[in-house]
Amino acid sequence: MIDLPQGEEKTRQVRAMFDTIAGRYEFVNRIMTFGLDRRWRRRCVSDLRLPVESRVLDVAAGTGDFTRELRRQRYVPVATDLSFGMLANGREMPERVQADAVHLPFLDGSFDGVTCGYALRNFTELAATLKEMGRVVRPGGRISILEVAEPKSGLWRAGFRFWFRTVVPIVGGLLSDRAAYQYLPKSTAYLPPSPELVSMLNDAGFVAVNHRAVMGGLSQQLVGTKGQ
Repeated sequence: MIDLPQGEEKTRQVRAMFDTIAGRYEFVNRIMTFGLDRRWRRRCVSDLRLPVESRVLDVAAGTGDFTRELRRQRYVPVATDLSFGMLANGREMPERVQADAVHLPFLDGSFDGVTCGYALRNFTELAATLKEMGRVVRPGGRISILEVAEPKSGLWRAGFRFWFRTVVPIVGGLLSDRAAYQYLPKSTAYLPPSPELVSMLNDAGFVAVNHRAVMGGLSQQLVGTKGQ
């Protein structure tokens, strides 16, 4: 992580980067994942397994991919993101709040669930941010997280590395902002190993945390229940 920002500088750069790419963010995502991210988000939201009309906080909501899926599955979402530009470019996001996820402006236990998609590596203080998510979820509530991963071996691993490290920066640079899409593949270096992520969620008050690989390990999903 020699060339990656840390501390307050990371927060500043992440905010500025997402403000810059907000207008074409979803379009580029669809191309980068061949549209598969929609299927992964549907599964991630359905795994909340909460009653209809449950109130769910979508952390790092961006332009609203998860928020719209939450509405489609008949939840009541509240979107929050560090980037004003992302929220401003969002669609079908009736309630949106700009905030740093490490300091969420919500009362303890005020949500039935939390979702977070592809953002863990962008948080400056990951453990503290997960604890903050745990704080705003009621006992018995649920969390469902989707994040990038790297397949452990074989053709999946080789293909992922070529696509994510070589093709993504080129395509992203052509369609959006070159610097941003050079940073995003590198940002996976911020991610701790999956057992450590599970441990962080346990420390944040979530029990029975389940980790699973998505599509050969191209992504990873973590689901847990807030303890009593």
